[in-house]
Amino acid sequence: MTDAPDPRRGPLSGLRVVDLTINVLGPVCTQILGDMGADVIKVEEPKGDYTRHVGPRVSDDMGALFLGLNRNKRSIVLNLKDSQDFVVLTRLLETADVMVHAMRPGAIDRLGLTYDKVRAIKPDIIYASATGFRPGSSRTETPAYDDVVQGLTGTAAMNGWRDGVPDYLPTVIADKHSGYVLANAITSALFWRERTGEGQEVHVPMMESVIVFNLLEHLWGRALPATGGKAGYTRLMNADRRPYRTADGYLCVMANTDAQWQRFLELLGHGDLARDPRYERTQQRSANIQDLYAIVAKRLVDRTTADWGAALDQADIPNGPASTFDELFEDPYLLETGFFETNTHPTEGAMTLPGIAPSFSACTPSIRRLPPRLGADTHEILNELAQTPDCNRHENDLKIRSRL
Repeated sequence: MTDAPDPRRGPLSGLRVVDLTINVLGPVCTQILGDMGADVIKVEEPKGDYTRHVGPRVSDDMGALFLGLNRNKRSIVLNLKDSQDFVVLTRLLETADVMVHAMRPGAIDRLGLTYDKVRAIKPDIIYASATGFRPGSSRTETPAYDDVVQGLTGTAAMNGWRDGVPDYLPTVIADKHSGYVLANAITSALFWRERTGEGQEVHVPMMESVIVFNLLEHLWGRALPATGGKAGYTRLMNADRRPYRTADGYLCVMANTDAQWQRFLELLGHGDLARDPRYERTQQRSANIQDLYAIVAKRLVDRTTADWGAALDQADIPNGPASTFDELFEDPYLLETGFFETNTHPTEGAMTLPGIAPSFSACTPSIRRLPPRLGADTHEILNELAQTPDCNRHENDLKIRSRL
């Protein structure tokens, strides 16, 4: 497709994405592409994406989980096991720049949508997918969901290090992070195509993606085998590294540099420790960080969160309250920037969604489309396909028009 870019839509405007994903990982990826301006067409089976039925809702097929994952998309209902609907998908792929799925190789093969078959339809397409494990490995067909991947990648063990009992992070971190990795890989492949004219297949394995994410800092002693060290960043695995209790709540503080620690300790009334060889420099502080955190914890309980926040701001030391999710909607900074957007959905009424974080000086990403009802855009998309000027597949066009 690749129409001219539109600065009012974002940097990926003019590109079309055919989205065959459900649940979380794939929709995270395609929502990012949609937020950046791409025309994302969400192809759904007649029963719809599973997440449509998860969470509070006004309508049965518009659950809160779906709403958080599917803005800036259009929805078309196609039964891909039906020959006529498969023709519609084929025509869609002819107009697409990217196709995204999150099915295991066996499932995508049974649908007749392997890379080789899709490339025959659109030679320069970016064919992107994410599964639990690498294609061609012994685990190619092994199912993987977020909880399982958290266990396999050390995430659950990391979250339970204090008492030795593994625990899940209360967020679908493996799915979400892998979705971000997939979106990044797709834009990289699009840039390659821009320079060479070549499409390609892109795959993201969840397991490796999350391990890379976890080990960026926790590689630690394993980075240099000669040290005999173990994995795990010691400062982060410290019992006193947590939000500090204050007189009326909790406060998060992150002194990092030598100068910040010196100002912080002076503010706490422990100026002598700022000059103590055990805490004066980064290397020594790292070796004695547990004792230092304990000292800080005992002192911060004496004043309120607001009092400490004002004092720390004055000293230019990063800090902030331990906000709950609900408190974010009243956060002064987020209110100032207008981050949360409330719009009126044609069937669901008032709908509040987080805004788009990145900004660009030459083009402006925006929430152009609220999450769609199941199949809401089917007629519009079919009409577009039926009017595609370069189509000479008369029999297929008749099949498409018969759906209108």
